[in-house]
Amino acid sequence: MAERNSETVDLFVIGGGINGCGIARDAAGRGLSVMLAEMNDLASATSSSSTKLFHGGLRYLEYFEFRLVREALIERETLLRAMPHISWPMRFVLPYHRDMRFESNTPTSNLLSLFMPWMKGRRPAWLIRLGLFMYDHLGGRKILPGTSSVDLKESPEGAPLQDRFEKAYEYSDCWVEDSRLVVLNARDAEARGATILTRTKVMSAAREGAVWRIETEDTETGATTVHHARMLVNAGGPWVGDIIQTKVRINSREGVRLVRGSHIVTRKLYDHDKCYFFQGTDGRIIFSIPYEGEFTLIGTTDKEHADPEQKPECTPEERDYLLNFANQYFRQQLTAEDVVWTYSGVRPLYDDGASSATAATRDYTLKVDAQGAPLLNIFGGKITTYRRLAESALEKIAEHLPVSKGAWTAGVPLPGGDFPVDGFDALVAGVARDFPFLEAAHARRLVRAYGMEARNVLGSAAAFADLGRDFGATLTESEVVWLMDREYARSAQDVVWRRNKLGLRLTEGQIAVLDDWMAERRRNVAAAE
Repeated sequence: MAERNSETVDLFVIGGGINGCGIARDAAGRGLSVMLAEMNDLASATSSSSTKLFHGGLRYLEYFEFRLVREALIERETLLRAMPHISWPMRFVLPYHRDMRFESNTPTSNLLSLFMPWMKGRRPAWLIRLGLFMYDHLGGRKILPGTSSVDLKESPEGAPLQDRFEKAYEYSDCWVEDSRLVVLNARDAEARGATILTRTKVMSAAREGAVWRIETEDTETGATTVHHARMLVNAGGPWVGDIIQTKVRINSREGVRLVRGSHIVTRKLYDHDKCYFFQGTDGRIIFSIPYEGEFTLIGTTDKEHADPEQKPECTPEERDYLLNFANQYFRQQLTAEDVVWTYSGVRPLYDDGASSATAATRDYTLKVDAQGAPLLNIFGGKITTYRRLAESALEKIAEHLPVSKGAWTAGVPLPGGDFPVDGFDALVAGVARDFPFLEAAHARRLVRAYGMEARNVLGSAAAFADLGRDFGATLTESEVVWLMDREYARSAQDVVWRRNKLGLRLTEGQIAVLDDWMAERRRNVAAAE
């Protein structure tokens, strides 16, 4: 197939996860011409497989990650204001009881040893209180409520737990729809002039004088295109090292440590809307989180993952580990039969030489190779600090490319997010009033996904039938068309697992019908062009 050439852009970004899309958005908003290539669907790897939290990282305090925790705590509220449809406050319940003893292989006479990452067992009460005090005050909290105590014997939060848990601490963090966050960043980047290429794999990148020559391949048609850019950003996530070695072919001492995080989803385990923060005797923690109305999400694990090309999957051992962990706390004893779905993602952590996957830093590291046309490699990072990572990346990019303005993304809403943090229920009520044929759960789901744009998805519909074909679980033709035309969706998997989580409710047969319908529509659109 003939090779095509495109115009030279300022910035070419490899990787359509949250870091790549966040950088593309920030850069486009500063006047740079930007092109982003993602070899699969947006958020198809790590960025759709997180624990789905904007959180400061309470446990990171014991690894002295104070800068990271402070930055993340500040970001929680900055991000919450910008996307109140896909992010919302949640309260976390940390059960404690007097039999929780701190076990350590290090001398307890050394106060600092109590914080060290090789400690064993659960944290003592005074250490938890100290950590929560710091958590409340490091980040200049204004919206989220602070820490409080909970009497588990008298409260609804204690009902699902074993009798031995009598007391808990309760603190705030935020939920986020991770894969929708990525798509909305990509959409905003495109609205500001960026070109977003999905199903486009970078085959090679080489310096040609003052620019990069990047060859890409359309993974569906096989068509190849040559692009030129003044600067290259490697935001490949788990593939960042592979891109350095096999695509860019430069020497680098920096590397990533691939750590697999697996999650299990069960039927709803309790009725309230709060999360649990559970401590294990091995020093690790897991979360139990209300999920999609009818389910509970439990995770995560920390396991070394050798090869980014190996699809991460929750192993039976990881599943059982999470079940046994949760069974130390819940009255209802869970078995493998209770698990309705699992997912797993690979975290590309910066390789800081830590002794274990759990202890490896969650902070990000940015490295520029300026021996010719500049290359920026992105190592590590966490979803909560993606916007700050992008700002830091633009500081380095600005040393090589002329930008028209400084940092701008704080407080600027993502598509659909231009309403107050406390305005969600009012927005749902307005949509339900304007489209009275919608069931309450349907209206709420649409506003959670699209915010102010929910009305655009529904269009001029005066009855449910006006929304077109019903694919099941409140998914209709009008919504699928929106996702295909506005949000880069090409397959049923893109829709039911990344643009939403309706895959939990749809049958395999229904998903196959949706996939066939989308393929036929794409063929018709292509024929009409």
